Amino acid sequence: MHSGKILVAEHHGAYVLKFQGDVRLTLCASLDHFLDAMFADPGFKSVLIDLTETDGIDSTSLGLLAKISLKMQQQYHLLPTILSINEDITRILLSMGFDKVFMLIKDCESLQAGLKEMPMVDGSEDTVRNTIIEAHRTLMSLNDKNRDAFKDLVSSLEGC
Repeated sequence: MHSGKILVAEHHGAYVLKFQGDVRLTLCASLDHFLDAMFADPGFKSVLIDLTETDGIDSTSLGLLAKISLKMQQQYHLLPTILSINEDITRILLSMGFDKVFMLIKDCESLQAGLKEMPMVDGSEDTVRNTIIEAHRTLMSLNDKNRDAFKDLVSSLEGC
């Protein structure tokens, strides 16, 4: 597995986020910052998350994806779309209940045109910890299985 990166593109309010490689919490501050800016865009219309080149994804990144869905449902009454052709990644998404909060497409070609690497944002230790906690709380809100899986992690991080 090679280290991860996130490519982004926007065209008339339609955003694409493409996760490549092994996407881990090292990208969480940058991703959270980007998501805040995306949802603050008055022209925002939709988002597509392309996981076709994702080798691995951690629970913090999954929590930030869940945040996208919850915000889109609250603000726009829409479900975002995830492209995932990797059976292991799709299995993770299904185990987290993402089929209930995303439109999952499992047989689409990867997107390339117009994508550029998302700018990295340095987050303080507190910012990163808060992002990790928020991401896991979001996952916990999806279903009881996730709540049981992540409650101890969230409790221990909140105690730091």
